[in-house]
Amino acid sequence: MQPQADPFIVPKCLDDINILFRDEHILVIDKPSGLLSLSGKHPLNIDSVHYRLVQDYPTCTLIHRLDFGTSGIMLLAMNKQINALLCKQFSERRVSKRYTALLHGNLEPDSGLVDCGIAKDVDNFPLMKLCQDTGKPAQSQFRVISRFIQTDNDNFFLDDTRAGHRQVTRVEFEPVTGRTHQLRLHSQHLGHPILGCDLYATDEAYFMSSRLMLHASRLCFEHPVSAVPMTMESKSPF
Repeated sequence: MQPQADPFIVPKCLDDINILFRDEHILVIDKPSGLLSLSGKHPLNIDSVHYRLVQDYPTCTLIHRLDFGTSGIMLLAMNKQINALLCKQFSERRVSKRYTALLHGNLEPDSGLVDCGIAKDVDNFPLMKLCQDTGKPAQSQFRVISRFIQTDNDNFFLDDTRAGHRQVTRVEFEPVTGRTHQLRLHSQHLGHPILGCDLYATDEAYFMSSRLMLHASRLCFEHPVSAVPMTMESKSPF
């Protein structure tokens, strides 16, 4: 099978990567929306989190990825040995993650668990699909933070849920598993896709935001050398 070419050329990202924590073993950064985690196959898609950081930290490696449009916390290892230790924490589900998202519509109930498997959509690369029969198990906990509207004449969000306006729900997600596009698909499964999602949102939900409204806001793990519990947080930009 021939390798898949990049499906699109990404726009240039002018935003910087913010370093939240660094020592000789690990690096924790705040990724901007609109930046790849790893460089693409096309030479015009070379700019990425990894590409930028290896200029200053040549041995660093990604422990996990965020989608191109997702902003927020990412964890990197400074060498292969630390990479193996951190990857073990992820595979054993000893790492907890929290995301902030803006969803289309008025989501009810206030909290719950989405339990729906995810599989590759082989006919629609790079999409994934919900599939209980053949998909890998996927669970996401959610909690509503607030409900409000987007007005017709501007993009300011108001603390209001009157009918006739574009309703929006701010939620926190805590994924139990870590499947590709999991939170995007589970939001779609709830009937309330993430604003700005170019893959799974309705047209209205997509055009309500110039970016994917998904932010990795918290990451909890053990330091791979000292075993000290670490909680890294990043304030949502929306």
